[in-house]
Amino acid sequence: MKEAGTPGAWLELSVAADIEAVEAVAEILGRSAPAGTSVEPAFELTDEGLGARVDPSRPAIVRAYLPASDSAAAARLAAEASEALGHLQAFGLRPIGELTTRLVHEADWAEAWKAHFPVLRVGRRLVIRPTWRRLRRSPDDVVLALDPGMAFGTGLHPTTRLCLAGVESLADRGLLDGARILDVGCGSGILAIAAVKLGAREALGLDTDPIAVNATSAHAARNRMAGRIEAREASLPSREGPFDVVLANLIASVLIDLSPRLRDEVGIGGVVLASGIFIDREPEVRESFSKVGLDVAARAAEGEWVALEAVRR
Repeated sequence: MKEAGTPGAWLELSVAADIEAVEAVAEILGRSAPAGTSVEPAFELTDEGLGARVDPSRPAIVRAYLPASDSAAAARLAAEASEALGHLQAFGLRPIGELTTRLVHEADWAEAWKAHFPVLRVGRRLVIRPTWRRLRRSPDDVVLALDPGMAFGTGLHPTTRLCLAGVESLADRGLLDGARILDVGCGSGILAIAAVKLGAREALGLDTDPIAVNATSAHAARNRMAGRIEAREASLPSREGPFDVVLANLIASVLIDLSPRLRDEVGIGGVVLASGIFIDREPEVRESFSKVGLDVAARAAEGEWVALEAVRR
């Protein structure tokens, strides 16, 4: 830590965690990190290094960065994060590694972090391409150009991939053609962009985090969707319904709390595509949806995560 008193230095915190524990670890590290957190699932490169295949059986790496110009403050925040991670391990989640730290200078970070984000294919057609990566494009590819950064939703996490696969399924059945989309907790805007590229007429993204709102707007512009995707710093109700499809990549407890409002955002026969559900909480989410008139019509799972497609009766 002796070098950490210099301007332009960041203290990197990293933890190897089983996919079950990723969300909880990211929340703990994010308490201290103004630049947010990143999740790097284990993957192997394919297609001569131009693509990647995620391996959910291996631990992911959760990273966060603290300003290190004040070495004492950075050390204190790192110690607090380490203590909180120790408490988390008491809940018996699958393996969580020790917190490791290293000093990173901005000149190094500007390029080094990009190695953790390869081109990623999701479903049959969707391709997530970091803007600095080359892509050997197939005729049917629907390419989403993203700069992974502070907002959640790069496509690497199973909850995002499940939701993207659900969006593609809706498109395959013609349910996105000309549709109005609401993306609740829009994060990076990846779901709204995918929906519009797959046939939706327009999308509104809501998020309580201004960083996410800015990221969605920037990514919409980068994908030439600025006129069809709007992002606002807000929560439900949107006061813009009814929508044809509501996308909600949240967590189970939030989905349960918001279930009446999610229902109110769609018309009769409208679809709520919900992800971020840990498998143990699936029955509770199903019950809360059923009580408010949302009937689960389809289900998808990856590892310990579940996505549900529900239709308003």
